[in-house]
Amino acid sequence: MSAILEVTGVSKHFVMGGLLSRKHVEAVVDVSFSIEEERPEVFTIVGESGSGKTTLARMILGLETITTGDIRLSGQSVTDRRSRSARLDFMRHIQPVFQNPFEAFNPLKQVDRYLEATARTLLGETEEARVEAAMDESLQKVGLSLAEIKGRFAHELSGGQLQRVAIARALIPNPSILIADEPVSMVDASLRMSIVNLLRDLRDQFGVTVIYITHDLATAYYISDRIIIMQEGYVVEMGPARAVLDAPEHPYARLLKDSVLSVANAGQSRVKPADRRMAQAAAELSGTGTLVARDDGRLVRVATEPQGSTA
Repeated sequence: MSAILEVTGVSKHFVMGGLLSRKHVEAVVDVSFSIEEERPEVFTIVGESGSGKTTLARMILGLETITTGDIRLSGQSVTDRRSRSARLDFMRHIQPVFQNPFEAFNPLKQVDRYLEATARTLLGETEEARVEAAMDESLQKVGLSLAEIKGRFAHELSGGQLQRVAIARALIPNPSILIADEPVSMVDASLRMSIVNLLRDLRDQFGVTVIYITHDLATAYYISDRIIIMQEGYVVEMGPARAVLDAPEHPYARLLKDSVLSVANAGQSRVKPADRRMAQAAAELSGTGTLVARDDGRLVRVATEPQGSTA
């Protein structure tokens, strides 16, 4: 099978501060993975704020420059798509869904106008009937219809409805990959699972690969096929989601699992914060560590022993 997306040794460094207080921040360090064209999946990137997961997504989308490494979509580097036609072709294959649907839509613009613009630009449709048919077909995939949202503004829809409209807009060009960056974090708790189920349905019913970016291990466990766990820019553990999440090996992966609240003894006891010391100690050694393969298919970052050390 051929890879539709190849991320090879990708790093992103930012320069922060002024002339006298300048420092370099390694937001993403040497990340590699690939996604097969004929095997749609939910590929999840997990980590706390500042872990580098959103920066990695932005580099895949071409919204952030790559410091080192390469990202290829269908064999072509994302950095090579400079012309408008190349950029539009790229957008037909990979589409984003952002965290806050209320920020993604102009409050003064009717939401169906966004879908119309996408159909005209990425599908090249000009006839009104064909444009509306494409819009309605995409909305039907997310449990809505054009009649429900036509002429309405963002404030007239719930957060869950608006996020569905955002997903529908992304589905209009029939992309191979959907990058969903924290798509449920701004949605009411009662509606989150409907969005998560929708992402799973996109994989199962329409053959779309979803790169799901989240800090929520519960939803990650529910829908993921493979998972990457990032800490301070480094991949510390990756592999089959069940293997990684059932028995995480890296200290930071264990910390994330230990931090998930349990309903046991609800209201009867105090929540004890997870001990971060081992995870932080592991983070400090990440730059000298390497990803080591395990028998169950996962890769775990292991600190490299200094030369000359004895057992």
